[in-house]
Amino acid sequence: MNEPGVVTDFHDHGHDHAGCQQAALRRAEAVCRTSGARLTPLRRRVLELIWASHEPVKAYELLARLREERASVAPPTVYRALEFLLAQRLIHRLESLNAYLGCGAPDRPHACQFLICERCQAVAELSDDDISRLIERKARDLGFQMDRQTIELTGVCPACLA
Repeated sequence: MNEPGVVTDFHDHGHDHAGCQQAALRRAEAVCRTSGARLTPLRRRVLELIWASHEPVKAYELLARLREERASVAPPTVYRALEFLLAQRLIHRLESLNAYLGCGAPDRPHACQFLICERCQAVAELSDDDISRLIERKARDLGFQMDRQTIELTGVCPACLA
């Protein structure tokens, strides 16, 4: 079980990734069913490829993997699928890496803080309400109207430190 505020922890070798991936896909289906959005086979496949590991994946990596299965897939098709998955909050875009990562809690809106390992690219997703409220208050004090909040912190994960 994750600590409060931890959406997705750094995963060690004992992590049941197959179970984790299947749970993420079930949550995605439930989110889409609730919102009335259509999780097409291609959108689902892109999501499966993103959840294939807990590492960020770039759009062109997704395109290359999809072309192994369907030669005719074009970049706009992948970007449209990514836009849909982002709009449904099923994935996150890591701005600093220009890459995508599955969301560990798509069924609840949340501000994100990402811890990104500079060595192995592992990512932990946090959603700490204290951090979010502090930033919201500081922004409001400056007269800034915030639309969304994503924080990316870089450093070294526990596995790489060991």
